[in-house]
Amino acid sequence: MYAQTFLVDVVIRGQRRACPLEWLDQFCMRNFTNSAEFDDTLPRADGRIEASFRLTPERFAEALALWLTQRGKGEGQPVNVEARLERVAPERNQIPTR
Repeated sequence: MYAQTFLVDVVIRGQRRACPLEWLDQFCMRNFTNSAEFDDTLPRADGRIEASFRLTPERFAEALALWLTQRGKGEGQPVNVEARLERVAPERNQIPTR
């Protein structure tokens, strides 16, 4: 179900930081988009969520930025969100054991 990990940063007044876990949790638990693509999200830490393949980092960033701005998290300024896939090092060729 959680097939990919997004790294999520917020930019407020030119200051970049990992999106606080509290904000990710509030958004994922109280998602008001009514879109099924957000159903399978799991906040893990500041700046990190796991999601199904139904959701792209771009779509997540767009919806989260709008939600955070509406909630006043930008201190009167728009909140920009940047989300990207976490790159995981490929596993070495493994031969299955029997």
